[in-house]
Amino acid sequence: MDFETRAIHDGQEPDATTGALTTPIYATSTYVQEEVGKTKGYDYSRGANPTRSAMQACLASLEEAEHGIAFSSGLGATTTLMHLINPGDRVVLIADVYGGVYRLTSQVYEPKGYLFDYLPAQDFANLGSHLDDRTRIVWIETPSNPLLNVVDIRAAADAAHEAGAILAVDNTFASPYLQTPLALGADVVVHSTTKYLGGHSDVIGGFVATNDPTIAERLFFLQKSLGAVPGPFDAWLVLRGLKTLALRMRRHCENARAVAAFLEQHDAVEQVYYPGLPSHPGHEIAARQMRDFGGMVSFLATSEEEALALVTRTKIWKLAESLGGVESMIEVPARMTHASTADAPFAPPKNLVRLSAGIESVDDLVADLEQALVRSAAPA
Repeated sequence: MDFETRAIHDGQEPDATTGALTTPIYATSTYVQEEVGKTKGYDYSRGANPTRSAMQACLASLEEAEHGIAFSSGLGATTTLMHLINPGDRVVLIADVYGGVYRLTSQVYEPKGYLFDYLPAQDFANLGSHLDDRTRIVWIETPSNPLLNVVDIRAAADAAHEAGAILAVDNTFASPYLQTPLALGADVVVHSTTKYLGGHSDVIGGFVATNDPTIAERLFFLQKSLGAVPGPFDAWLVLRGLKTLALRMRRHCENARAVAAFLEQHDAVEQVYYPGLPSHPGHEIAARQMRDFGGMVSFLATSEEEALALVTRTKIWKLAESLGGVESMIEVPARMTHASTADAPFAPPKNLVRLSAGIESVDDLVADLEQALVRSAAPA
């Protein structure tokens, strides 16, 4: 079946008891057993819940995965994945990684003896030379947050596997509608379901997909043992969001493409980061491994002061952290989502502005940016 059909039907059979078409919210913590150990597949909702099971099955299908494991947040998923390795093991990450991941790796795991190295996106062309026998995980975001760097997933997977490591791909910016990393050789796909998958800025969640049965078995064990699980209502909200993911992603991409083209021609913009632009260094790779170029755009204002001014002058673009909602959002990563990287050598430029293009009228979005840029560029 095609993506749009699977998003609506996989894991979502009508309720066996009532015939309800929409998957119910099973707001239950425990389940009656017919006798000790004899259950209907559920005993305690930290281990499994029917609503969560439906969401896991649907999203796994969209990622072309055999196994899907849901978590209470994207960082909950990341934290759980880090339990696949031990102190002394090494992880190589793309340098412009999400600020929350850097905070986790640098301030939580490095003091415990885990080793993390941050590799600029352009160096992934020679990834193999940066790996050693201690490397257990190669971690990439593609496109990355917030500089929209693109990494060749298949090449990264080949290099990781040759070194005896696994490749984990954060697919949050692309979503499975635009990119399926497992089909390109990745071992693990990670999501913040808060973003495009939920799609309405009303839920926090995370997800891991894999086709490796050994990794899946361990992650299910850790999901239950560490307890960073989503509640049934959270799972239901993500499941509802998946039904319209394809429709929304097409509009996100359409709007972002027009916004990027507008910004590239504007005198108050120094540089635009969007993989859909032929000028983007990762454009050819993105065109090869993505179905479209996504809804995220970043750009450099003429100064940090200009960046801070213009984000307060937009009216439709809302100044807020997060991304992937139906609403358009604008932020300054160095002061907001990536503030934890301030002392890192790969901190985002202070004059970088990140946009999450929503699904509003693109004419309105462009007009709003135009008035904000003109005002911020005007002499004091």
